[in-house]
Amino acid sequence: MPETADLSAGSEGAAEPPAPDAPDAAGESSALAEPAYRQAVVDLLAVIAYGEITAFERLVEDARLAPTLADTVELATMACVEFDRVHGLHGRIRELGGDPFAAMEPFKESIATFHAHTAPADWYEGLVKAYVGDGLASDFHREIAAYLDPATRDVVVATLEGTDHSQFVVDRVRAGIAEDPRLGGRLALWGRRLMGEALIQAQRVAADRDALTALLTGGVDRPGLDLVALGRMFTRLTERHAARMADLGLEA
Repeated sequence: MPETADLSAGSEGAAEPPAPDAPDAAGESSALAEPAYRQAVVDLLAVIAYGEITAFERLVEDARLAPTLADTVELATMACVEFDRVHGLHGRIRELGGDPFAAMEPFKESIATFHAHTAPADWYEGLVKAYVGDGLASDFHREIAAYLDPATRDVVVATLEGTDHSQFVVDRVRAGIAEDPRLGGRLALWGRRLMGEALIQAQRVAADRDALTALLTGGVDRPGLDLVALGRMFTRLTERHAARMADLGLEA
């Protein structure tokens, strides 16, 4: 799933269930000794990294649609945050014996397809995509991070931290809707489309990469998600999506 700026701070008020017990320091080496787990970790880091690269490129393109110089600077700053996150992910892939560029290659098509299907038509659609679409990806990666070894989990969580631009996006979208109420209906439909496309592409990636599926289901020394837990995870993702839409003044 595409990963970009985490613009979701302030939207998550619901209590979280206890996180599963990820491998401890002793169990970490055992988990990393499992070839399927190592491949899954490399795949996960690679898809996040490539998502950050494409997010950088997309935000640079969107900045050209900005109505003011101040807005251009805001998006350029967001783009820089995305690019800075790539280095830590690549570093962890190398620590695991992988080539980050070869590891990202399998995900280029699926991420390109997502962006082709969700190319914003204007400034406001670009803002909603950055806020809603990227927040969804960040939430999903945080959920998965709970099932990783500590070192990898720390890298993923650190990648999802950064400068928060949520108020900038909320202010611009709400101001646009106040000026033209019809914009709200169009952007609400756009937000729903983003959610649907993100889920479709996530399913395709998981189906194409057996190691990623195995990461969620767990192993002998690692916790995993059963069908009930998986359902709860997607419920939490859906609730956060609805909260972000509400932040923007849109119906989910």
